[in-house]
Amino acid sequence: MSIIEKALDKQLSVNEASTSKQTEPSTSGNIDQTESIPERAASVTSTKSLTSQSWGEQGVQSSSRSVELDLVDLERRHFVSLSPKRRVINEEFSVIKRKLINNAFGPLSKSLKHSNLILVSSSRPGEGKTFTSINLALSIALEQDKTVLLVDTDVLRPQVAKTLGIDSDLGLTDYLSSDDIDVQDIILSTNVERLKLITAGRAHHLSTELLASQKMADLAREFATRYKDRIVLFDAPPLLGVNETAVVAMMCGQAIIVLEENRSKLSEIEQSIALIPPEIAVGFVINKAHRTQIGDYGYGYYYGGA
Repeated sequence: MSIIEKALDKQLSVNEASTSKQTEPSTSGNIDQTESIPERAASVTSTKSLTSQSWGEQGVQSSSRSVELDLVDLERRHFVSLSPKRRVINEEFSVIKRKLINNAFGPLSKSLKHSNLILVSSSRPGEGKTFTSINLALSIALEQDKTVLLVDTDVLRPQVAKTLGIDSDLGLTDYLSSDDIDVQDIILSTNVERLKLITAGRAHHLSTELLASQKMADLAREFATRYKDRIVLFDAPPLLGVNETAVVAMMCGQAIIVLEENRSKLSEIEQSIALIPPEIAVGFVINKAHRTQIGDYGYGYYYGGA
């Protein structure tokens, strides 16, 4: 029995639910899917938009702060591409996102609290959670009737801004620790039409308390209910060794645990699952999975939820 099968057995025993399994095509080429920061971050220009843009509902004011992502550089670094060219990684993340979207807006959503809020984490650092978060966000942004907000809640070791090359002076911790900052001040529009970002913000010694605050709970509830077409992805710290991720998980309806094939340990997977509320729908993304005999990498998505 493989590591992931054992992990799913554990998840099923906790949630007392059935498991559906999906596999995906293999990826060609060696892809670095770790949490390391690339040698050259995406070139980004931070600007002030001249007009406020609505996000999901007409007449609702949203962020006037915007950044421009270097989409060519992201594609070069094996992220999901927004170009018309057909790419294997696009196909793989299309399969992964479809289950998440169905859970968020389909029949299962009625049994999940905040089904459109999705935690993305891993057991340990370096297993590819931020790579997965960004790719999921880009893939969901390709949907014609959905919008996506990617929030970096890894306030201890933020990676989203560094990976995308974003330099933002305000983020989540700044909003949570101040009464003078509005949520619109921390939301960044991008040159990807249906994608917005919130960076982690400045390091704060009360990061756990900020994420566990009523202000954060109110923000999560607003994210979950204000826009009917919105998916919110929380790129969270690894589950083991920190308290912040378990706090964020309690606000979400779904969770993705990123595992690295032949590296993630069954004992750590079990410990990670135990930290997630049992009513959450939990899925697993297998990172750096060898799918062929010639050493290609791929992804696997396995779902075991409430």
